[in-house]
Amino acid sequence: MKITAQEEYGIRILIRIARCADEKSGLSIPQISEAEGLTAHYAAKLTRQLRLGGFLKSTPGQKGGYILSKPSSQININKVLKTLGGALFNTEFCATHIGALNLCTNSVDCSARSLWKIIQFAVDQVLDKMTLADLCGREESVIQLQALLSARESYLEN
Repeated sequence: MKITAQEEYGIRILIRIARCADEKSGLSIPQISEAEGLTAHYAAKLTRQLRLGGFLKSTPGQKGGYILSKPSSQININKVLKTLGGALFNTEFCATHIGALNLCTNSVDCSARSLWKIIQFAVDQVLDKMTLADLCGREESVIQLQALLSARESYLEN
């Protein structure tokens, strides 16, 4: 499993816009491009995806740019990542990886499919609890969030 460049840069763009001091005009494509070291074309592609996903809105005019479409505390990281790249595992995966016989030899009893479903469930559990606001702090605060999630899981297990 790998995090794609699209997912990484998409999250970083959202964090940068959320931290932007000018909440009315936001950040322009050239500003995002320069700040993140991306081509203007790639920054435009990502902001378009994030806008279509409902996370950004554009501000009009010559000094226009991109701003968050809602407060950062209401932007779910799992939804953002699924907009940018999709789930780690989705149910259509098995149909596209059936092998040379055009029939999955494990279609009835597949331990591998169970593994991917469990991993997807665990990832969803963590990412559903995270918002963009959680990521806008310093790295230490995100690490503290990880500790809180671990403590919560331990509490729920007991």
